[in-house]
Amino acid sequence: MKVAEPMVERLIQYYRLLMLMKEEGRKVVSSLQMGEMLGIKASQVRKDLSYFGEIGKRGVGYHVNRLCAHIENILASPRVWRVALAGVGNLGTALMGHTAFQSYKFNVEALFDVDPEKVGRKVMGVECFHSDDIARVMEERNIEVLLLAVPAAAAQACVDKAVASPTLKGILAFTPATVVVPERILFYRVDIFVKLEKLLFFLKEQEKQH
Repeated sequence: MKVAEPMVERLIQYYRLLMLMKEEGRKVVSSLQMGEMLGIKASQVRKDLSYFGEIGKRGVGYHVNRLCAHIENILASPRVWRVALAGVGNLGTALMGHTAFQSYKFNVEALFDVDPEKVGRKVMGVECFHSDDIARVMEERNIEVLLLAVPAAAAQACVDKAVASPTLKGILAFTPATVVVPERILFYRVDIFVKLEKLLFFLKEQEKQH
């Protein structure tokens, strides 16, 4: 069953919302309520959830705990992924300190940087290697995913070293730099400035209407 990327993103939003509801002790939620909280049409919420098997009741809604477990099962990884982070500057350190890094879905197995103050030491409990050793360390530790948080000017060189490892399967880049990767590597970019420009554009359009 092929699942479209926007649907996966919405499922993650549903899951986060349901987790918050569980913490608040909420028992039941409707598609309309979920949609209003997330800015998604109720019909889209129902369509997404029914795609993986109907578990709600018309007129009653969804049982929060049951739906949360259902979506968690859909999103669950069949194993723990081995991840590395390249770039232990301000952004990389902030990522390491984020609660999302305390996940049962992946382990951060290695860090890479060029700063002699960090290379050869542990940062937040994870060993930091020199960026020149990316391919070797990734292959030795069977690391499949690389998080890229290096400066834009260093991004392509870092990727070139990483793809030399046969274990690499995917890259998530936190840099606006355009990089070239082999077709076999799944590549995603997180560009907060694009999101910010989008927000400012719609704020401007909203002001025009008032």
